[in-house]
Amino acid sequence: MKIALLGAGHIGQTIARLLHDSGDYQVTVLDKNEQALAKLASHGIQTKCVDTQDANALLAAIKGLDTVVNALPYQLAISVARAALEAGCNYFDLTEDVAATKEIKRIASDANTVFMPQCGLAPGFIGIVAHHLAKPFDTLHDVKMRVGALPAFPTNALKYNLTWSVDGLINEYCHPCESIHDGKTIELLPLEGLEHFSLDGTEYEAFNTSGGLGTLCETLAGRVRNLDYKTVRYPGHRDLMMMLLEDLQLKNDQETLKNIMRRSMPATMQDVVLVFVTVSGMRDGHLVQEVFARKIFADRDEAAPLSAIQITTAAGICAAVDLFREGKLPQRGFIRQEQVELPAFLANRFGKAYQQSRQVESIG
Repeated sequence: MKIALLGAGHIGQTIARLLHDSGDYQVTVLDKNEQALAKLASHGIQTKCVDTQDANALLAAIKGLDTVVNALPYQLAISVARAALEAGCNYFDLTEDVAATKEIKRIASDANTVFMPQCGLAPGFIGIVAHHLAKPFDTLHDVKMRVGALPAFPTNALKYNLTWSVDGLINEYCHPCESIHDGKTIELLPLEGLEHFSLDGTEYEAFNTSGGLGTLCETLAGRVRNLDYKTVRYPGHRDLMMMLLEDLQLKNDQETLKNIMRRSMPATMQDVVLVFVTVSGMRDGHLVQEVFARKIFADRDEAAPLSAIQITTAAGICAAVDLFREGKLPQRGFIRQEQVELPAFLANRFGKAYQQSRQVESIG
């Protein structure tokens, strides 16, 4: 399969190497950052310097290829999906943006190719897990999805380091959050719904953020009483973000906030990804609860270190592409994350990254 991978950033580098090293994909990485492309070229991966914001240049670059894998910032998702449609390419991305996903679903409505957005961690893997746990229930009461990408060694007041896109981070902190409450689909305010819990001996907080549910609200509508998604952080993070976004009104000047964070908050490769899903309801006449709790740690290999967010995000989209290539997913139209079977995902050569993590056996 001939792949056009758009974006040679933190996550794109990992996706490129995974697909290339598998031997089943002919990968061409498109980006305007020549230095980033050079890193991949040194590993024998084909690259092309292209301004991916230039619609004509992008279309010319992807024509003749089978599949577009989009690892660009979420703001470009719609334009890239339209280019993929025009070029007759399959399309996969990592977007967490709700509006972009809805537009991509519309774009896919008459397509002869596949359009599968939200193939990362959250949305992405978290939805696959939640749907898998929910399926055996006769009646669903509560589905709670919690995900955090956290520094292993927090040292600042926010107890946070940059582990992924600043654009994506601020986007999920500033937009309304979909949920289902008492059987009705509603919108919640971001950063609200603060809760505290302990997992594997560590204290955390969680609060509403946008996009993590993917398409589950639509999929489980009429079947579940309560469904929500929250981002996990160390205690105290949410209050400081509320001060920045609400009290200082930086939600109305997001570029300033992003620049402050890029300038003052170090990135880290020493991180941990936390995945925590609980589903409760009636099964065979009994009220029961199922829990999936897992921590995925960074790979500290000296030759090629990988952060936990690189591992989990790249594994998600690579597994989606691989399952599609193997015929285990629909071959045209819009694909929801919850159409992926969790056992098939975890058995996949890329999805195994989640299997090799340490499962948390005790919940406090």
